[in-house]
Amino acid sequence: MKKYTDTAQLFLRIALGLGFFSAVLDRIGWLGAAGQTNIAWGNWESFQEYTHTLLPFLSKSISDIMGFIATAGEALFGLLLIIGYRTRQSAIGSFLLLLSFAFVMTITLGLKAPLNYSVFSASAGAFILATLSSYRWSLDNYLGKVPKN
Repeated sequence: MKKYTDTAQLFLRIALGLGFFSAVLDRIGWLGAAGQTNIAWGNWESFQEYTHTLLPFLSKSISDIMGFIATAGEALFGLLLIIGYRTRQSAIGSFLLLLSFAFVMTITLGLKAPLNYSVFSASAGAFILATLSSYRWSLDNYLGKVPKN
């Protein structure tokens, strides 16, 4: 099984990274307009409304800030995971970000919502990625940065 670890970690990094990028691009309308097939938000305003739905206990302005922070985190972690730079830290950050999404979605929308969007699974994948001892085919590997266990 060890022989598949290098390929599995690369696939996991790319899958998580592209998942983050897809969400970010959807929020800014680059993947299509609101209401089109497979478009969750289609614009920033629709995303902010959704964020406020998830965070009804916060004021609209604080909810908007939280949406921006989440989006910035997803963009940053997505890029870092794909190129494999500071991979362990990016995986831990991704795990925590996704787990927070899962918990908030569970509290406000019920357990089915994060299960439908595989948020718990993605979070678990990021957590597993953080536990690996090396990241072949990564910028970390190229630069000789060995993760600290």
